Amino acid sequence: MKRVEAIIKPFKLDEVKDALIELGIQGMTVTEVKGFGRQKGHKETYRGTEYQIDFVPKVKMELVVSDALEPKVIETLARAARTGSIGDGKIFVSDVNSVVRIRTGETGEGVL
Repeated sequence: MKRVEAIIKPFKLDEVKDALIELGIQGMTVTEVKGFGRQKGHKETYRGTEYQIDFVPKVKMELVVSDALEPKVIETLARAARTGSIGDGKIFVSDVNSVVRIRTGETGEGVL
């Protein structure tokens, strides 16, 4: 199993979620986060005064998927989240050794 974490622009969340649901993903965790990458934030003007915004609002999506589904999930995430401009985000993939459903105690990929 793989844990897929994606940091994306907030306005792309619904589009990405819908694309993943079409793919058959049944669950995900979404968190509002702030951060910066190469873009190092941005400048905004409020009432004629310019402010440096160091941390840009983003959305972090977390999914655990089977090994077989991982390539499709990554391709779908990248396609749906892409705007073509700087700050589109990143996708991180890591191994998951085990999963336990708390309610029943079930383990393994069937829990997903």
